[in-house]
Amino acid sequence: MNKKQSTQENLNRIIEFRQAIHVHGFGKQRDALSEALDALCLTGAISSFPLLSLSKNFRRRWHSLYKALERGEVKVDWLRDYLAQQVPRRGIQFFSLDGTAWPRPRAQTMDDRQYVYHPTPAVNGGSVCIGYPYSLLDWVPEAHRSWSLSVNVQRIPGDKTAGEVGVAQIKALDESRAGFSEVLDIVAADGHYGHAGFLRPLQGLHTGIVVRLRQDRVLYRAPVPPEKPARGRPRVHGERFAFKEPATWGEPDEHLTLEHPKFGRVTLERWNHLHGKRDADVSFDVVRASIHLEREKPPRPIWLAWLAPAHIPEGITVSAETIWQGYTHRWPVEPGIRFRKQRLGWTTPRFQHKETGDRWSWLVALAFWLLFLARPIVQDHPLPWQKPQQHLTPQRVQQSLPLIFAQFGSPARAPKQRGKPPGWTKGKRRTPKQRFKVLKKQPAAT
Repeated sequence: MNKKQSTQENLNRIIEFRQAIHVHGFGKQRDALSEALDALCLTGAISSFPLLSLSKNFRRRWHSLYKALERGEVKVDWLRDYLAQQVPRRGIQFFSLDGTAWPRPRAQTMDDRQYVYHPTPAVNGGSVCIGYPYSLLDWVPEAHRSWSLSVNVQRIPGDKTAGEVGVAQIKALDESRAGFSEVLDIVAADGHYGHAGFLRPLQGLHTGIVVRLRQDRVLYRAPVPPEKPARGRPRVHGERFAFKEPATWGEPDEHLTLEHPKFGRVTLERWNHLHGKRDADVSFDVVRASIHLEREKPPRPIWLAWLAPAHIPEGITVSAETIWQGYTHRWPVEPGIRFRKQRLGWTTPRFQHKETGDRWSWLVALAFWLLFLARPIVQDHPLPWQKPQQHLTPQRVQQSLPLIFAQFGSPARAPKQRGKPPGWTKGKRRTPKQRFKVLKKQPAAT
């Protein structure tokens, strides 16, 4: 295949993606939504939401931008299935589950606002803000790059926890990709999800789960069957396994030492079939990962739990290295979230309704997908103070994207003049909007 043919195939893929989103992913206001998506991809960082309407790709006026988000329709169920099917269907594919906050501290007329953890550049690393928490399930094509592509974006309502929403997102992904028999999907999550309450409803899926565990956990092995039948209830727990007590570990079921270009000398130890004291019905494997062992003072090891899928495709072996690689694919979601907020303006708008923010969140996710699809064919055009890049970051792709979009038009129809609206009726009373209190969630039992 020559370069010209490969470029044309990538262009066709972008065109087909945009057309499918326009026809099937958007409902009401689909033309304005499609043009807003194009403007979002090409504009770059914005300091105010209506500035998107000044893009040459948005042929409508600024109030049509607000109307598209407030009255438009984003078909979330269709988008979840469609984006899940864009992920390769062979080999091992890695996903990351994480959350982030959309701060809205002064929006007193918006309901369901919550106290949310919000990372900041401060010395202590984070703080608590008032706003809306979002849960992201992203496909991560490469472990140490800045690309993380959302297949599911969902706001966490006040009556649910991040774990419950994450479980629903993973089940939706598993259902969308259940027909692909040659792929193993692995979802990685941080220590916030490392408990049996999160793992229990995910048992029996076709998707493997990797979560980080606390350093002070105490688990138990499966009980050894007695040689002779005995009276009473059968034993539930076997030998004790405490993370802080190496004497309780015993010989690992798998031991592996390797050299990694980023993490140096790595040692992986795996113990199979462990469970918590109150969660004997949730059995999982545990991996202890030690990195940078060549250093005089290496960092503390991390503990990972592996919940195996119901079926592993033929030709795929899940070793301790595979489990650890699954967790290393969790990192790109963090620069991915940062790019969406800083360059795509995810949390810049100040909408009056939370549902409008949900539609905008999906639009930002789709813009990230378009940048990824354009990555193989764009040429790096660094600014005078930027160094050339061999592996383009999302920001570099966005800088070069106008030359690609210039080769094809918009799937949206041209706008029509509707005349001047009458505006607010003179003398009509404006009713003050209702104010809502901030919700404070109680810690969920695990």
